[in-house]
This record gives sequence, C-alpha cells and structure tokens, in this order.
Amino acid sequence: MKKLFILLQIITKRPANKLFKHSMIPKISKIILAVLLLFCLFDLPYGYYQFVRVASMVAFAYLAYNSFRRKNIVFGIVFVVLTVLFQPIEKISLGRTLWNVVDVIVAIFLIVSLLIEKDTEPKEG
Repeated sequence: MKKLFILLQIITKRPANKLFKHSMIPKISKIILAVLLLFCLFDLPYGYYQFVRVASMVAFAYLAYNSFRRKNIVFGIVFVVLTVLFQPIEKISLGRTLWNVVDVIVAIFLIVSLLIEKDTEPKEG
C-alpha cells in the first residue's frame, strides 16, 4: 500500500498530506480505470468484466461531468463516448480480441490524459 502512495505522489507531484484533495479524484479514477482495463487482457471470470463495465461507466460519466465543469469540451466528449461504449445496459458486442484492443487503447489514453491535462480548478460561470 505504501508503494501505491509513493506512485501517486510521483504521478501527481503532491506530498502525501495533500494527495487526496477533491481535485485528485479524477486522477485517481483514471489510474484505477487504466489498471482495471489492463487486467481485462487476462482470462478472468465473466463477473470481472461485468464489474469493469459498471465501474467504467460510472467513472467515465464522472470524468465527463468533471471535464465539462472545467470547460474542457474535447475530453468531455471523449468521456461521454466512452461512457456509452462501456455501459452495461445495452452491451456493445465487439468480441474478445477487439475488446482487448479497445481496453489497451483506452488505458493508454487515460494515462496520457493524466500527463497532458492541466490541474486547474473549475471555471465559474
């Protein structure tokens, strides 16, 4: 667990006492989602993939909301599309191989978005 905190400190460039501010929730969500999606490459029980769909839908919806609040329209639209893609209600059947490709691409996108997205507070108005 200590290694996780050290990793989060390195990625977010924040000391441990300021690691879990409200503005850190999107970054932590992206890290967790990227890890969950990469674990989808392994042969796991079907329940895991259902859990990932629900967790991804909730997280992507939150990330879309947060992006629109910050006036970052491009990321907001991408996260809305990902919310629809991963939603578990009306499943989009892509086949295992294509889903693996999608999972890797989305995980890479999440990690890259951590590096390029500015850490600003939401704009008022």
